[in-house]
Amino acid sequence: MTTKTKQPASRATADKASAPAVAKPVAKSAAKKAPKAAKAAKAPAAKPPALPPALALAPQPLPNPPLAKAPPLASAPQDVVDGAPLPDFEALSRNAARLVEVGGKALAAYLKPMEEGRTNADLADSVGDAVITFGKVAEYWLADPKRSLQAQTAITTGFMDLWSSTLRRMGGEHTADLVPTDAGDRRFSDPQWQENPVFNFLRQAYSLTNNWANELVNHADSVDPATRDKAQFYLRQIAGAVSPSNFIATNPELIRETIRENGENLVRGMEMFAEDVEAGKGQLKIRQSDPSKFELGVNMAATPGKVVFRDDLFELIQYAPTTPTVYKRPLLIVPPWINKFYVLDLNPEKSFVRWAVSQGLTVFIMSWVNPDERQAEKSFEDYMHEGILTALDAIEQATGERKVSAMGYCVGGTLLSMTLAWMGAVKDDRIACATLLTTQVDFTDPGDLKHFVDEQRIQSIEGKMDEAGFLEGARMASAFNMLRPNELIWTYFVNNYLKGKEPPPFDLLVWNSDSTRMPKANHSFYLRNCYLENNLTKGKITLSNVRLDLKNVTIPIYNLAAKEDHIAPAKSVFNGAKFFGGDMRYVVSGSGHIAGVVNPAGKPKYQYWTGPRPSGAFEDWMTKTTEHPGTWWLDWIVWLVAQAPEMVPARQPGDGKLKPLCDAPGEYVRVKS
Repeated sequence: MTTKTKQPASRATADKASAPAVAKPVAKSAAKKAPKAAKAAKAPAAKPPALPPALALAPQPLPNPPLAKAPPLASAPQDVVDGAPLPDFEALSRNAARLVEVGGKALAAYLKPMEEGRTNADLADSVGDAVITFGKVAEYWLADPKRSLQAQTAITTGFMDLWSSTLRRMGGEHTADLVPTDAGDRRFSDPQWQENPVFNFLRQAYSLTNNWANELVNHADSVDPATRDKAQFYLRQIAGAVSPSNFIATNPELIRETIRENGENLVRGMEMFAEDVEAGKGQLKIRQSDPSKFELGVNMAATPGKVVFRDDLFELIQYAPTTPTVYKRPLLIVPPWINKFYVLDLNPEKSFVRWAVSQGLTVFIMSWVNPDERQAEKSFEDYMHEGILTALDAIEQATGERKVSAMGYCVGGTLLSMTLAWMGAVKDDRIACATLLTTQVDFTDPGDLKHFVDEQRIQSIEGKMDEAGFLEGARMASAFNMLRPNELIWTYFVNNYLKGKEPPPFDLLVWNSDSTRMPKANHSFYLRNCYLENNLTKGKITLSNVRLDLKNVTIPIYNLAAKEDHIAPAKSVFNGAKFFGGDMRYVVSGSGHIAGVVNPAGKPKYQYWTGPRPSGAFEDWMTKTTEHPGTWWLDWIVWLVAQAPEMVPARQPGDGKLKPLCDAPGEYVRVKS
């Protein structure tokens, strides 16, 4: 998910258009106040303490601020509803009654877990951690009276300037915005955010407050970087939640829509809200797409193939060839067990699996079980032995080939890397070359997911898993959504529940919502040994009595990172690549964790960069790279074929010793969380 990588849009130039007329009483009041405000502005004032440059409130592109106090909005400004008929008050009353009725259903669904004795400790943990984190930042500023005065002066001066500018605008004067509109922020794309003085004030007050809060966090010099990073993360969550675009009374588009539909939009939205709270078992599970338009095996995960092996952990799918001859060496794909494998087989146009088959590869993919209490004690070691190593045995039975190429994606790549280190130590050479897709092995700087991992949180997660034997998929889904709250949470909140619109069908988001559970032993091992302690690159992980050392991995590796990846940052993947002992082709794709990988050859959206073997700093390495248009898929297939170019007649699933159990995509993928 040939175009240049999308960069953050710069702020748009301030709109110089004349503000439209507003209600006469407001205009008269503003006209009386404007000369006084202008006069006051000219009068000399006592100089405040000098502000550090970082706290000057000049326009700056900082993300998603919290809402500041604004003048009360008694009713919609006249120009919001000009040209629109007044609401049908009978219909409005009727819809208000329906809204209360449906709201009661939503409340009942929310309260049901509490009535059953199930509480949401996650929210309490997050709120408590946020309070502690912000407290450390506040302590820095409040400990020194001079710093505290500087911070207060900065925000006060900014609001005085904004209020003065707004009064002049209400009086008909053309004034430039203190914080220009960000053309890339779709929340404020409606013209009224720029043209109407009241909504323009709300937007700018929101941005000023957020800019100020971000600067306080960034320049809390005595606070350690990890705490500042966490404070920025929590600030993004708060800023996304309190944006004026999220509320009916402060969003001009929502006001118009509600008046036009006599509140029918809110009734539809509340019905969806109630359904989503019920689907989330008392927690809001925001729908991001319409899954009814997709069916596994029909128009999603539809590449022809057969399940040829099954055990308690995975099904092994062998795909049917589409060429008369194939490369002799098969390809085994190890997908993540967080979500499901068919992200690599979304539809015929986007399917990496279908494309790889069309290139003459015999493709096998592991479809992991969606675990329940029966898999509670399945560890990383079990996923290695009963997963990857068992799959290698099955492929040999199916094709007669002992050596394979392997590909691991995300945590599947982390497991593959550990397996390769183990195989290197015990001299098992069945995997001849490997591809790692957005895979971390070094967790020194693991991206925004680190904010969910500390000793206290892990203990809380382990307590939950001790009760059930697994971690609910909704927990991981919520964590991933919080990495991009404006795009993955609040956009859908406004569209679904306030506009009352069903989200359109989108295969990638259907896959994204098809979450999986995490088995207790496996997930605890992963969180502690990777995110919390970073033990793999320290040589402190032992599997089956073998201490793992990535220097023992001497086979050729194709290592793909994604430039805008928030889950496995390109810099983190780059640093991890230095620990392997063999040939390394490190490649950076445009876009993020999913779209950077699923960049189809037929319609590529992003470019990729190649360069020398990773060494030194990632930023320096990028200056030595060559940018290529199109998808990395074409570069990868050339690299892979060069490892083993020999061809053989095409193999059909079932030709070998393993007979088909069922059609692809199998049974495990259909199990819902």
